[in-house]
This record gives sequence, structure tokens and C-alpha cells, in this order.
Amino acid sequence: METILLHIRKLRVDWLMFGALIGLMIFGGTFVLSAAIDQYEMEPLQDTYFFRQLVFYGLGLLLAVLFVVVDYHRLAGWSRPAYWLMILLLVLVLIPGIGEVRHGARRWFDLGVTLIQPSEFAKLAFIFALADFLTRPNEEMLMPGVFLKALGMTALPFILILKEPDLGSSLVFFPIGIAMMFIAGVPLRFLGKFLGASAVLVVFVIINALYFPADWRISLQEYQRQRLLVYFHKDFAPPNATPAERKAARALQRERTHNIRQAEISVGSGGLNGKGWGQGPQTRLGYLPRGVAHNDFIFSVIAEETGFLGSMAVLALYTIILLKGIETATQARDRLGKLLAVGIVTLIFCHVFVNIGMHLRLMPVTGIPLPLLSYGGSSVLSSLIAIAVLQNIQLHRNTY
Repeated sequence: METILLHIRKLRVDWLMFGALIGLMIFGGTFVLSAAIDQYEMEPLQDTYFFRQLVFYGLGLLLAVLFVVVDYHRLAGWSRPAYWLMILLLVLVLIPGIGEVRHGARRWFDLGVTLIQPSEFAKLAFIFALADFLTRPNEEMLMPGVFLKALGMTALPFILILKEPDLGSSLVFFPIGIAMMFIAGVPLRFLGKFLGASAVLVVFVIINALYFPADWRISLQEYQRQRLLVYFHKDFAPPNATPAERKAARALQRERTHNIRQAEISVGSGGLNGKGWGQGPQTRLGYLPRGVAHNDFIFSVIAEETGFLGSMAVLALYTIILLKGIETATQARDRLGKLLAVGIVTLIFCHVFVNIGMHLRLMPVTGIPLPLLSYGGSSVLSSLIAIAVLQNIQLHRNTY
């Protein structure tokens, strides 16, 4: 305990990154409360999303201190057991009776007081494990076996999370893995062939989902196919549909497009200064459903109530964290620190780009949370730990 306190006293905090972190948490707590203000008026304080979000912030900051003061090399020493533990949890969460089903997906463990989503922590365990694996001599990085093993480490959590199903979170693993392999020195010919094959596969999946007859389609979940239809503005009804089938399909299409249409209206109606805290009609009147406003669609609430200026402030705070993360990667004195920083920056960027892009119809609807803003313990804790690791690498840049 005395050793930890001594480390805390010696910490040279990056106040710009810390300020951006606190700013995002203020935005998060404020607008989680706004998005669920009716709940605050009807339920005990301890049962509200706002109170729980504050608890998650507090626990996350305590964990963050631990991940700052313990040298990241020591943390990396536990990376492979942590990776396989996360794989085990991702398997267990798929088992009926163990994993909790919400909204048609089996992604959570119910701990009674809260739900835990192992896929959020699996992303961090994967970054640590892959960084540790890729920290090897340059000549070994030229070997095909190293690339294939790294690819396997990336594919395993991807497949398990895809089975939940959670396509958005599963896809995040490949940009992280590719970015880390590129920085580690994996030959471009390996990465190029993989990216080329992946691009062909993605195009085929999209064409298959949009245009192929039902008997010829690959096994996408129906809700995933419907999200692609919404994104590409395609009719839910097949060309040979009867009038009754077409009517039913259009009703389903209105239902499936409701959230994203209301999110677009929220973002577009905010104007320069917004409607004011708690005054957004899309949220207050329930057009933006209360079941999603406080988590995946929290950016819509912020945009409607604070307008363009508030939205740009949020983007500026994320930009500070991402730029400080890139600076950390460039200043890291060893490969392990550089790879960890690159993995974390890629993770945060993917979450921010996909989530905010979803509100602007730049990306399909996914369940990827907005770091530190969306309600949810797993997302908040993993995000704070990730940013703490960046600070850890920065603090030790003169040590190695």
C-alpha cells in the first residue's frame, strides 16, 4: 500500500488528457440524467441510470489509478492468462442459463446489482496479449507463422462475439489487430493480401444480404440484414411480394428505421446552441426511445440539447485524447508501449467514429457505445482503464 501511495505522489499527470477525460464524464453524467429524467422523478435515486453511471465513474477512476501506477510491463506479464480468461468468459456467456439475454442477444452476465459485458473487457485483454506477442525481434516479424498466429488471436474473440450476436463489437478487433501488426513490422504483403480478401468478403456479404433470394443467403442474423437494408435505403419487401406482404414489410421497415430517423432529427434540430438541457422534444416526448437514448444514442441527446457547439465540444475532447494517445505511441521507448498505445487509440477511434457516424447515417446502426458518454458499467470501466494505460506508458517513457 505504501508503495502505491509513493507512486501516486510521483505521478506526472498529463493535465490536458485528464481534463478531457473529466470533461467527457461531465457530459456523460449530465446527459444520461437528461435522457432518463423521467426515471429520476419516479424511482429511488440508487436505481436510476444517473446514479449508477456516477458509481461506474467512481469505480473506474479507482481502477484507473491502479493501471497507472503498476508498470505496463508487469501488466503485460498477465496478458496471456487474461486473454484466455476473456475467451472462457466469451464462451460461457453463450451458454443458456449463464449468459443473460437482452434485446435478442446473449452478451451479459447478470451479477444481480448490475450486468457485465465481457466483450468490452475482452478488447483490452486482446490489445495487451497481441502487443506482448508482437514484442519480438524484427526478423521474426517477417515469418508467416507469426502473422498467422496474430491473425488467429484476432479471429477467436471476433467469432465468439459474433455468435452473441454483436457484429459491431466483433468487427472492432480487426482494425485494432491490423494497426498493431502494421506498427510491429508485419510485412505489407501479408497485410495487403488479408485486407484484399477481407474487402472481397465484405462486398460479397453486402450484395448477398441485399440482392440474393432467401434460399441463397448466408447466415446473417435477420436484424443484421435489416440494418444493412436500412443503411442502403433498400425496400424490405422482395420484388415478388404480394400486396399484403409489401404492406407488412413496410410496417416493419418503419419500425426498424424509427430510432435512426429520430436520431437524425435530434441532431439536425439542435441548431447552433441547442434546445437547452432537458428541453429536447425528441427525448422528452419519447420520439427517441427511452430504452436507447441514454446509451447507444446519447450523442443525439447531446446534439439536440447543446446544438452544434456542444457536439463540437464533445468531438474536441475526444480529439485531445486521441492526439495525446498518438503522442504517447510516438514517444514510447519500447515496442510494447508503442503497440499498446496504438491498439488503444484505434479502439477509441473505432468506437467514436462508428457511434457518431451511426447518428449521421455514415455508418449502419450498431450496438457500439460511445466511450465515457454512453450509459453502461462495462464500457465506462474499460474506457477508463484504457486511458489509464496510455498515461502509464507516458509516465514510463524515460524508463526503457
